[in-house]
Amino acid sequence: MDHPRPQLRIGDGSVRLQIDTKLSKNWGSGGTDTIFEAQTPAIDSLENRDSGNVDSGSTSRPTVHAPEKKLTLFALQLAVLQKMATGLGALGSIWATVVLLGGYAIKLTRTDFWFITIILLIEGARIFSRSHELEWQHQSTWSIADAGIYSFRALKLSSSFVIRAMKGMSGPIESQSPETKEKNNEAKPSNRLTRTVRIQKEMNNEERPNNRLTRTWTSSEVPLLPYAGWFFLSRNISKLFYWLQWLSALACISLSVVRLVQLRHGDAIERSSDTKNERSALIVFYGLATAEAFLSLLEKVYWEWTIFYHKLLEEVNEDCAFGSSDRISIERFFYDAYSKCVDGSIFDGLKLDLVSFATELLASDSSDEQRIGARILQKFSTNPRFAHDTLQKIGTSTSVIERLVEMLNWKNPQEAGIRLAAAEILSKLAGKKQNSLRVAGIPGAMESISSLLNNQRSSYGASGETLERESVNSRECEFSAFNQLGLSILKKLQRDHDNCEKIGNTRGLLPKIIDFSRTGERLLRNSHDKDSRIMAAKKSLQVLKLLARTTGTAGKHLRQDIVEIVFTVTNIREILKYGEKYPILQTLGIEILISLTFEVEATERIGSIGGIIKELLRIFFQQQIPGDRNLVRVTAGEAIAKLALKCDGNCCRILNQGVLTKLVEGLEDPVLRINSARILRNLCTYAGEDCFVELKGVSAAAPTMLMGIMLAENKLQEVMLGLATQVFRLMDPQEASITFHQTGINEAKLSKKLLEILKVYQYPSAKVPRMRRFAIELAIWMMEYNKATVQTFRAMGMEEELQSLAETTSEIESFDIFDGTVGLSRHSTAIHVLVDNALELLADGS
Repeated sequence: MDHPRPQLRIGDGSVRLQIDTKLSKNWGSGGTDTIFEAQTPAIDSLENRDSGNVDSGSTSRPTVHAPEKKLTLFALQLAVLQKMATGLGALGSIWATVVLLGGYAIKLTRTDFWFITIILLIEGARIFSRSHELEWQHQSTWSIADAGIYSFRALKLSSSFVIRAMKGMSGPIESQSPETKEKNNEAKPSNRLTRTVRIQKEMNNEERPNNRLTRTWTSSEVPLLPYAGWFFLSRNISKLFYWLQWLSALACISLSVVRLVQLRHGDAIERSSDTKNERSALIVFYGLATAEAFLSLLEKVYWEWTIFYHKLLEEVNEDCAFGSSDRISIERFFYDAYSKCVDGSIFDGLKLDLVSFATELLASDSSDEQRIGARILQKFSTNPRFAHDTLQKIGTSTSVIERLVEMLNWKNPQEAGIRLAAAEILSKLAGKKQNSLRVAGIPGAMESISSLLNNQRSSYGASGETLERESVNSRECEFSAFNQLGLSILKKLQRDHDNCEKIGNTRGLLPKIIDFSRTGERLLRNSHDKDSRIMAAKKSLQVLKLLARTTGTAGKHLRQDIVEIVFTVTNIREILKYGEKYPILQTLGIEILISLTFEVEATERIGSIGGIIKELLRIFFQQQIPGDRNLVRVTAGEAIAKLALKCDGNCCRILNQGVLTKLVEGLEDPVLRINSARILRNLCTYAGEDCFVELKGVSAAAPTMLMGIMLAENKLQEVMLGLATQVFRLMDPQEASITFHQTGINEAKLSKKLLEILKVYQYPSAKVPRMRRFAIELAIWMMEYNKATVQTFRAMGMEEELQSLAETTSEIESFDIFDGTVGLSRHSTAIHVLVDNALELLADGS
């Protein structure tokens, strides 16, 4: 929506300028980050910016329960049943060996002897299989298809189970399970599948390269004996142990119950004084064996009921917001928790959580375990429910951060998924200031982040083949995800001043960042916002903007290094010239130019590059632009004003574009008026004598300028005051008198307004730091122009007001521009000198 233009009405000897104060406030100085005003650091804004560092224990933060606690509690319950069964089994074994076989071995009947022996062997097999089942299940959980959770219906999952088993006994070991092969055969990736999707699929074990020889195999398929085929694969050994427990428990309980019935109701043992305790001893043993077998079966049934029918693993997987391919992570976590409960205290598993589990896997030497650990941390760090606690836990572990940074350097294609996950985790981790310091503090961190940035450009000849083009495009997509994450990490690290210096000192990193800002006409006009190259250019410009705004000595060196790279300004020029579709890119590029001109020698260099000033002026005066995109016009005006500041060469370049009339007309445009006034003031102040003729037309701005002083407020009033002093100095007395008469504002009214301004601003303001300076400068001109004005000022009390003002002068009033709270480009005349000069004129007039 177009903003209403102020109406300049001339009639009855007066000029009336309609001032839209609301618009002047909104577009007054190009936003809150303008360099023409000092930025007061706001505590609230800093707290909001670093809100990620707020203590997680805050009462305003809802408590999120860890979904995996359901698994650790289930593991504890299973461990209780398991340890009870094991304890009864151990007691039964001791009873059998000490009491029965030790005390009654000779007197036992053949039936009891063999029953006891068989039960002890079965119990030994059960204990052996139970103690080793988890170990083999760990080896079998390396892919989704080989997961080690089984049920009564496991054999029904495929009608061809037996056929596949028979084929597997004589067939070679394949790198993929049948289920995975079938899935890949049904849905092969198309040529348009991006590298990012391929990396994710590789990470989820959904796609593995079949045409590349590797030096490793899947641990779940390691053959224990040569020529043993399917049976002795480790993933099938765990199945054997699983069913062995079922069979042993059923056999044990069957034998024990049968013999108990016989002992209770039969004459299995002759009644005599020598065997009066034998029957009781046997009943105790068979009772212990029955109870132990019953508890084992109860554990297995409870396992099946909870895992298969209640689908606990699927429930936890869903609560964790994991995909179906991530269920393997939940299974391995459950096995670890169960192992801890069985091998140690039953409460050891409760201390385990998924984040700790993932960090342990991350430090593993196995790529499969590294992939699972990285995947868990990636999921949790990007989930709003768990991100805060996850990142807080990762951020307090230097070893984990070091491991993630190390993974950024991995170049093996098989490890691309792990590398991508590590980059995404670090991107989230660097979002908190405290964590960003830890990341940047890792030795070689910047070099590792730099390894993510690899800008691949495609170039095709007229006769290029389609296959070659697709190959190049695929390679570009391969690096796109890493480029985006690398630039994102750098952007977040820059919130700390020391990190900016480290980025600048990292060899080869700055040219890489600048290279991503290279676009060109074809890309800017034919692409869309979601294009990876446009997104990379945006992030590159954002990083450069923050680097260029670094304060202190480090910032000075960074700006010099950025300007020294010959592609910096030319890349920005391409964006200004062809980037009408992307005003955000143009705004970022212009803001970089503004920051670079903080260095005096860079101002002339940037202005001398062909097309920069022309394109900035074109954008500044561009009318065919939606109202919500006017920020780019305002920023362009600020850049032009900065280029003209204390640089006569750039002033002449601006005037040579023939835009003086447009600048004068821009004083009436709510969007352009403030920066138009700044540009005109700098042109009048710093243009050399060679440009004096071109500046004569600036007198046409005098009526609008005077009305702005009388009616406007804040920034608009400040820039009109600054412009008035310079414009009146270029006008002869007759032209000035005509202007006063035309506007109906005589010298007395103007003198009164200047005095009012000084009374309102008794202290310097960060928002309008030059208001009092410009008012005093205009008052000095008026007293020099017309001696009668001295008496007018004296009568109004100007002398007392200036004496009071002399006690409140500040350094903030001594600079033209500011870098945050740091003043740059000091005025040639200090504020206190201006006050002394005005007081001298008042004294001489008496």
